[in-house]
Amino acid sequence: MRKILLCATVAILIAGCSEFPGVYKIDIPQGNVVTQEMVDQLRPGMTPSQVRYILGTPLVSDSFSENRWDYIYSIKEGSGRRYQERISLFFEDGKLVRLGGDFRPGSKPDATP
Repeated sequence: MRKILLCATVAILIAGCSEFPGVYKIDIPQGNVVTQEMVDQLRPGMTPSQVRYILGTPLVSDSFSENRWDYIYSIKEGSGRRYQERISLFFEDGKLVRLGGDFRPGSKPDATP
């Protein structure tokens, strides 16, 4: 009986130490890194290959619409906070027509429209 009680107490103490202080936790980035400078280079009428040159291959391929590309980037910091950014590009007749998401072209004060 005493061994069972000791094992149960040790198991509870170990489980309580899962957030051990002083342990370094790494940041976990996932997806495509898209910066505002990259978005500022996009122009209506660009071909998919031109967009791919600037932003890279999209992370998510929409199986229902080949004319939509989604770029998603998320990072979970070691502290537990998670940030996510997204941008969706829409093509018609092989040309970029619009975009939506967390970025806007020319949103920097010194960017030219």
